[in-house]
Amino acid sequence: MEIHARVANADTLQSRPKPAADAPLVWFEDCDQHDVERVGGKCSSLGELIHMGVRVPPGFAITTTGCTRFLREAGILDEVGRLTRGLDPQDIERLEQASATIRSLIESRPMAIELQDAIGEAYRKLSVRCCVPAAPVAVRSSATAEDLPGASFAGQQDTYLWVRGADSVLEHVRRCISSLYTARAIAYRIRMGFEHEQVAISVGVQKMANAYTAGVMFTLHPGNGDRSVIVVDSNFGFGESVVSGEVTPDHFVVNKVTLDIMERTISQKEVCYTVDLKAQRCVAMEVPFERQTVQSVLDDEISELAWMGKRIEKHYGRPMDIEWALDKDLPAGGNIFILQARPETVWSEKPVTSAAGEARSATDFILAGLLSGRRIS
Repeated sequence: MEIHARVANADTLQSRPKPAADAPLVWFEDCDQHDVERVGGKCSSLGELIHMGVRVPPGFAITTTGCTRFLREAGILDEVGRLTRGLDPQDIERLEQASATIRSLIESRPMAIELQDAIGEAYRKLSVRCCVPAAPVAVRSSATAEDLPGASFAGQQDTYLWVRGADSVLEHVRRCISSLYTARAIAYRIRMGFEHEQVAISVGVQKMANAYTAGVMFTLHPGNGDRSVIVVDSNFGFGESVVSGEVTPDHFVVNKVTLDIMERTISQKEVCYTVDLKAQRCVAMEVPFERQTVQSVLDDEISELAWMGKRIEKHYGRPMDIEWALDKDLPAGGNIFILQARPETVWSEKPVTSAAGEARSATDFILAGLLSGRRIS
């Protein structure tokens, strides 16, 4: 059975020496929510979850310092400035040409030997921690401006699943860095008035959860903003099919207080993402017909997910958008992993109004709090 590294306890984490501010690489457990400028929104959130004691697949981040140093030493930053100067966000053809040229430069230039060695050694240590030779990892972009007020850069950079081997990890790290300059990302920064140098990128290298089911969870209802419920969407395989909208996932609405399932919709799920063991890569495949209308996650697992969602929401003090996976290599009760948690940015920005009107008695007050999602103590 595949063994995942255990999450260190809080005392161990607090006693670890803090990496230097200009370190090119840090482990997730050495980060927290205050490290966005160093490791981007995604990796800093993963570190914060580990400090909470939430189950998170282990990994490390190439910091914004390390990524910027690579671009500078490779002589790419000056080229980026020249190629992006004067671009019109409406001129799709020129945007695509500039993006293709910049991405080709980044992906073709070698990293400094010191940075290559640091990434290769960290990947070796990660494989040892997970007791898996050449551990399969997700290589994930983590920008410093993913969830800013009035501008959302989330989803504009690339993520690569089931990457194995040090050489492949290095290749996909460069591809993640180059995705900072997709035509879409360049145009968005111009429209929003951001200088390209204002948005830096970090790259996370994280042990893949070998998911038989995965999906997303909101700690409010994304359709109507109801904070008294938690919504879970799921499909077989990796969560890519749910996040990208390629399938209509199974849909569950859970009472945030009792953790009972209030609504359930089992969809016909025709496609899922999983690993091709022969090619050792992530592929989209058709779900067998007899499984397409089978519920993709058990009721007990939904309740545990909702409980974890409540903990994460309480810690951050606001509604959250959470990605999760159930690892097929681990036994029930310890196989649910959180892959990402970020603030929900649509309904949570709106003022909360009581659905029950003005409270005139203790019962009215409790009912109003439950309906609005307010914690009653």
